[in-house]
Amino acid sequence: MRLWSLSPEYLDRQGLLAVWREGLLAKKVLAGKTKGYKNHPQLIRFKASGNPKEYINRYLLEIYQEAMRRGYRFSLNKIGQETDIAKGLKKKLKNIKVNNGQADYEFQHLLIKLKIRDKNKYRELKNVKHLKLNAIFKKAAGKIEKWEKIK
Repeated sequence: MRLWSLSPEYLDRQGLLAVWREGLLAKKVLAGKTKGYKNHPQLIRFKASGNPKEYINRYLLEIYQEAMRRGYRFSLNKIGQETDIAKGLKKKLKNIKVNNGQADYEFQHLLIKLKIRDKNKYRELKNVKHLKLNAIFKKAAGKIEKWEKIK
């Protein structure tokens, strides 16, 4: 499971589809509707947020919006009912902090994947200097997060 801290605009088609599926799995895990993945390190920051359900829904909404921008047909109902989403958007959530080192690590990890599977996307992104994050996150000073599994 990889729940990218990066803005979904950086993901290629395969990455966007994967993060949607994995985000939906994370939503089930956080709701206690699965037996596996309960202690997956990618979920630590959502659990620590104090409101994992709202944060994973907002995270998924960012993925959904990027998919719609590209003309994909993701189902908003998989996140929740539109009225619930609208109510949730009115709530002011603090951003989850992500260390600069983590964002940089993820970006380099993504570039390695893109160099193999989507050379055009790789060329588009390889010179990005100022990384954007998924809107639920905010950059903070620091190294790679302790929960990251470094390859």
